Amino acid sequence: MKILSLKLDESVFKETEELLSVIEKPRNRYINEALQHYNRIQKKIIIEQRLEAESKLVRGESMKVLSEFEKFEDDDS
Repeated sequence: MKILSLKLDESVFKETEELLSVIEKPRNRYINEALQHYNRIQKKIIIEQRLEAESKLVRGESMKVLSEFEKFEDDDS
């Protein structure tokens, strides 16, 4: 385990403390779970961005190949 010191906005801290009193979960556990959840979301966003970038690269090549095939079809007509 790593020890971490962090600063929270007062409103975030108060809201978290209110929730913790209701759900009766230790603050450390709650923050760990929140970060795990947020990390999963960020990983998905990164994958989506990479796929979009790669799709744009492939799209250009695909259009070139399609254009070549259309030339062959025009020649056969």
